[in-house]
Parts: sequence; C-alpha cells; structure tokens
Amino acid sequence: MGDSMAIEKTRANELSDNLLSETRRKLDILKTGLGRVIQGKPLVIDQLVLALVANGSLLMEDVPGVGKTTLAKALAGSIDADFNRVQFTPDLLPADILGGSIYNPQDGSFNFRSGPIFCNVLLADEINRASPRTQAALLEAMAEQQVTIENQRRELLRPFVVIATENSIEFQGTYPLPEAQLDRFMMQLTLGYPAPDDEVQMLELQAHSHPLDHVEAVLSREDILAIQDQAQRVEVNPAVSRYMVELSVATRRHAKLKLGVSPRGTIMLYRASQARALSEGRGYVLPDDVQALAECVLAHRLVLNTKAKYDGTSKIDIIREALTQVPVPV
Repeated sequence: MGDSMAIEKTRANELSDNLLSETRRKLDILKTGLGRVIQGKPLVIDQLVLALVANGSLLMEDVPGVGKTTLAKALAGSIDADFNRVQFTPDLLPADILGGSIYNPQDGSFNFRSGPIFCNVLLADEINRASPRTQAALLEAMAEQQVTIENQRRELLRPFVVIATENSIEFQGTYPLPEAQLDRFMMQLTLGYPAPDDEVQMLELQAHSHPLDHVEAVLSREDILAIQDQAQRVEVNPAVSRYMVELSVATRRHAKLKLGVSPRGTIMLYRASQARALSEGRGYVLPDDVQALAECVLAHRLVLNTKAKYDGTSKIDIIREALTQVPVPV
C-alpha cells in the first residue's frame, strides 16, 4: 500500500542514508534496553520512543501494577535524563509542581525555588487524582515547554516530556481530565497484562534484583535533541499531509461525536509519523506510518455524544472507521 507510493523528496532537506541508518541503530538500542525492563510489550515501547523523538507527551491509562511507572523510570535512565516523579493527590497545589519564591528572613529577599517540573522526564502519577486547577499547571509546559511563574516566563529543560498515568478502573475521588488537557498529550497508551510466558520471565528476572537497577544510559540528552531535530526534517508529501487532514475531518463530521480531532491533533499525528519514518530508517513519511499511529494519537481526543456512550461505541472504532473510509494516497 504505502511502499508503492510515489514520494517526491526534496533533495536539499533529505537526510543522508548514513545518518538515517545510524539514528535507527541508536533507537533500536534504546528500545532493546527498555525491552529488558518491560517484557513482552514491544509495541508500547516503540510508541513511547516515538513520542520522545516527536517531542510529545504520553498518557498511560491502565490497571495498577503493569509497569507504567517502571517504564517511565527506565526511559529516563536510558537517556541520562533528569527524572522527577509527582504523586498527584487532591491536596496537591500548582506551586508543588512549578515551584515559587521563598522568603529569606535574613536579608528580606525572595529566592525562586524550582519545582519538580524542571527536569527532562516528569512522571505525573495518577494525574486524575489532583484537582483541575493543579492539572492545569501542566498545560503551558506540555504545549510550549515553558512555564509562567509570578509573571515570569521560565524555559524548561530540553528534552522535556510528561508521562502521566491514570488508573482505568478506579474513579472514586478522581477528576476526569478536561478535553484541553487530553488534547495536549501526543499519545495515549495501554500496557495491558503481560502474556503468561512474559510474566514468568519477569519473575525470574526479579528474583534477585529489579531490572531498573541495571538500566544504563545508552543515549545522551544531546543525542535525543539531535534525533528530534532530524525527525522534523523528515519529508512529508503533500498528498500524505492531505490524508492526515481528511482523517481528522472525518471525525469532525461523525454523527456519534460531539468533538472530533482538533488541528493540534493533526499536527501531532504529522510529527509522530515523521518520528516513525525516522525510526524505520526512512527520510520520508508513508501512509503506513499514519495508519500505524492513528489510533494512539487521535482516539483520546474524541468526545462521544450521549447516545454513542450507551450503545457500546468506542473511540477506537471511530478511528478505524475513518481509516477504512478515507482514500489512501497512492
């Protein structure tokens, strides 16, 4: 399908074959290392790495104990990144995340003390347990990689990624994420339970120590920034760009939706597709890249209408329907 497409590449911006091959090798090493920590989840690991390469944030919704926190820690350790974890609770305040000025009684001055958001990888654990006011503290950071504190703009570290987790079965005492917050996550992932054989291997690997104890940095932060820059230089044919837009438009017109994919969602699909092409060793995007990522990038942005909520329709079903109805460029 996608492999037969006639892609016109701009030679001036084309990434060299050697650079593409070397970047793919580095990303494969990163994925292999993460695979030693989380067994049997290669697709989730691929998507996690793609979100990092595309400079996007992740929402992981799943039952407790399947490795969401472990995966976030492993990613930070694998890229030699500063990692901070914030346990979101109902009494958490925005200043607990962003930081603020502390009064010094000795000289009467105020000194800024940075919050945990000033890191490379921020784990927002059980994000929906905090109030909407506290959840909103992440909006500017996720969209612009900066924060405004006491009327002063402060740049965050680069690279910067938010990995947020939600418990998918417990809703008592939680605050559902608003649509504006969900729209800022590039992808929503689900780990799911491991296969029995993978769980047996997990037990054997943790018999004497935790795999996190053996995680080593295989890439530097400078490596990630360079790879992110390369991803932005991956060519996207106008026909493929049009294909992404038509997928988004199909959701906006769907009878079972109150809210379809936003332009921000289309942009994130574009960036994620560039990252996937780069990870495959290509300097151009194929429709296959778009199709492989459409569900995890677009589905969480949809809002079902009341009737659809009760007739068993899922957001994934609507994305799959759009993929079957929108013509694929050839």
